[in-house]
Amino acid sequence: MIRYAKPTTVDEALALLGEASWRIFAGGTDFYPAQGARPFRDSVLDINGLAALRGIAETGAHWVIGARTTWTDLVRHPLPAAFDALKQAAREVGSVQIQNVASIAGNLCNASPAADGVPALLVLDAEVELRSAATVRHLPVPEFILGNRRTELRPGEMVTAIRVPKNAATGTSAFVKLGARRYLVISIAMVAARLVIENGIVSDAAVAVGSCSAVAKRLSGVEAALRGLPVDHALAAAIQSAPIDELSPIGDVRGSAEYRIDAAREIVVRAVLGAVALDDKAAA
Repeated sequence: MIRYAKPTTVDEALALLGEASWRIFAGGTDFYPAQGARPFRDSVLDINGLAALRGIAETGAHWVIGARTTWTDLVRHPLPAAFDALKQAAREVGSVQIQNVASIAGNLCNASPAADGVPALLVLDAEVELRSAATVRHLPVPEFILGNRRTELRPGEMVTAIRVPKNAATGTSAFVKLGARRYLVISIAMVAARLVIENGIVSDAAVAVGSCSAVAKRLSGVEAALRGLPVDHALAAAIQSAPIDELSPIGDVRGSAEYRIDAAREIVVRAVLGAVALDDKAAA
């Protein structure tokens, strides 16, 4: 028998998850398109009554984003400049109406290669909090998203939060998305970059690319090439010559694999320079 439940506490939701198989319903912006016109065959667990899972909190070691927090919530919340890339990505998630209801955790659980929020979470070293009735565990985002539409979510588990370590929430960041048009588009390639600049020198760098592999990837070669460089024209030159072997794009109606590689390298430059410009503004 198909069931529908709308628990009001996290413990109630976890107890239900532990006793049967459910499809979790949050914002619904991915849920309904995936369902299409087919009749429902799965029980639905509606978590929109779980007020405890919505909002952003600061602890001693982390910024904690509740699983039901919407993209609009994120944009409006005062956060360090390191979160600017995530806020810029938030403004690219569909329309404003979608941003008002779509959850950040839903974007992760959908595990699309083109999920706008994932590169920005990668450069923040974010981790996913997974809870069941019996356990709580935390996984870095790269260990949670396993592939196209595949995650490490186990039966009986639910994403309850996304945690960003405070030692990664430093510096400034920027996000650049390339699509066939400006808004309401699936990306051809997208990049998030976070830089820590000290005395005009890049002391740390984190760069991630989405839509150019089955899962979004950090570019270790680019990051290594940027560290220790002065903030000038050397940054663009270093990016152009750095390896980006992590990427393995496909060709589709939005662009060929070769085009995606070239585009990714170019928008890496733009994102890095965007993060530099934000640092200049912060210092002014």
